[in-house]
Amino acid sequence: MAIKTAKLPDGRAYRPSEEGMPMRSIAPSNAARWITAGVLLLALVYFLFPVYWVVVASTKTNQQLVSTNGVLFDEINISANYHALMSWTKGNFWRWVANSLIYSTVAGVVGTLISVMAGYAMAKFKFPGRGVAMGIIMSGLLLPIAILTIPMYVVFHQLGLTNTMWAIIIPSCVSPFGVFLGRVYAQTSVPIELIEAARIDGAGEARIFFTMVLRLLAPAMVTIFLFIFVATWNNFLLPLMMVSSDTLKPVTLGLYGMMSYFAPQKGAVMLGALLGVIPLIVLFLGLQKYWQSGLAAGSVKG
Repeated sequence: MAIKTAKLPDGRAYRPSEEGMPMRSIAPSNAARWITAGVLLLALVYFLFPVYWVVVASTKTNQQLVSTNGVLFDEINISANYHALMSWTKGNFWRWVANSLIYSTVAGVVGTLISVMAGYAMAKFKFPGRGVAMGIIMSGLLLPIAILTIPMYVVFHQLGLTNTMWAIIIPSCVSPFGVFLGRVYAQTSVPIELIEAARIDGAGEARIFFTMVLRLLAPAMVTIFLFIFVATWNNFLLPLMMVSSDTLKPVTLGLYGMMSYFAPQKGAVMLGALLGVIPLIVLFLGLQKYWQSGLAAGSVKG
């Protein structure tokens, strides 16, 4: 049976659909499905195994950690580890967790607002030096935060802000990646016609931004907030340089002090690490649908 072909206006040949002929399935083959499932399963184990190991280690004493199987549960000693954790930290552990929540939440909210404001301005306003300003902001992605920590300490020390919450919150509010993401999303998700219509109706720029643009940028704001929140929560070098008071330490710095002690209770440290990561897990699970919807919406807007 001869295969019928046709030609497009530009001369390219193609095979037209024939009535009564079965359509070729575009579904992946069984082999592709099994390979995909296997790769995803390996990725799942790779990412979840460290969490599982922390859960197991948090139930063991120092002796159990070296004498029993590291990936299997043994005698549960969570109560003893929790008392050791509270004893070594002098009851400050939950204060450290609260400090981390304050630092991360404030930096996340303020940094997200600054990022979307800057990104929106870069995307929708024309002004001299816009390209240079964006280049300077993007260059911030090339500099590791560790390089900037000592200069920031010198500046904050001169301002008298070291050993205060502001010494951690203010630097954490700056996110070059957040500005970049806000700019990209504003370019694709905020129609210029909507802005011009609001201007014709007499709305000011501040009113347009806070009543209209922020709603359109909500999915991007969730993503930026998560990045800033996690980065601030996991930051170690900045708090180490900026604060010395036990009442101002975040949980990362507090647990480091426990590990630097001679013969630390490693099970208690693992329990502290597990309790300290729970807020991050709850945050990601709570904001997951908004984050996913933002990624999906950004993928189809042109």
